[in-house]
Amino acid sequence: MDKLCRILNVHRSGYYAAKVRRPSPRKLREQAVLRALVAAHEKYPAAGLDMLHHLLKPQFHCSRNMIHRLMKEHNIHSIRKRAYKATTNSNHGYRVSPNLLERDFTASKPNIKWVGDITYIPTDEGWLYAATVKDLCTKEIVGYAFSDRIDSELTVSALSMAYEHRKVDGELIFHSDRGSQYASRKYREALSQYGIKQSMSRKGDPYDNAVAENFFSCLKCAPLPELIDKKIYDIMEWKQKIR
Repeated sequence: MDKLCRILNVHRSGYYAAKVRRPSPRKLREQAVLRALVAAHEKYPAAGLDMLHHLLKPQFHCSRNMIHRLMKEHNIHSIRKRAYKATTNSNHGYRVSPNLLERDFTASKPNIKWVGDITYIPTDEGWLYAATVKDLCTKEIVGYAFSDRIDSELTVSALSMAYEHRKVDGELIFHSDRGSQYASRKYREALSQYGIKQSMSRKGDPYDNAVAENFFSCLKCAPLPELIDKKIYDIMEWKQKIR
């Protein structure tokens, strides 16, 4: 031991003191947070940094930076799969509307800015497509529709549900990507019927509609990751769970 201490330039007294020293309260707290973090990750393997922080913060009052550091140090990361099925077809001959939002995703009151998007869910009967309409003021999904076909009928159904269930009074903008389901004549006619102005993302810029895609990102993450990324469910069972 004397030789080892000389090589490492460590005093013997310091070595033995460190050997019997108890972990500090800060270290003990960090170990407790780490144990809870690992448990949460095992329960929700698709959860990312923000969701894991949201789960642990009420108990430990820990910062987001702390969770990020622990995840990095211990190689904890979401196992979510990358998207592998496109839902946006921008190669069409329909007219494209200008971007009226310009990434201003704030709204002073409900029913003045809506955004929409489409996602896909694997089921035992094939692909199930879901279209949603989100209010930028309340952050609520005010309209949605399911279909085994990704067409304008799907998006119009979601829009109709939103309009019928919300008291729209005044100017309203609906923003989406440039997909054919939103650019079609049928969808434009529905917007015109409801007196809604159309807005579309710029070409090749996914951030222009990121606020709509965020809902699906959260849905496919915790607390329901296994419903989409891990298992193939009965189509009616999935509809009941998502509602």
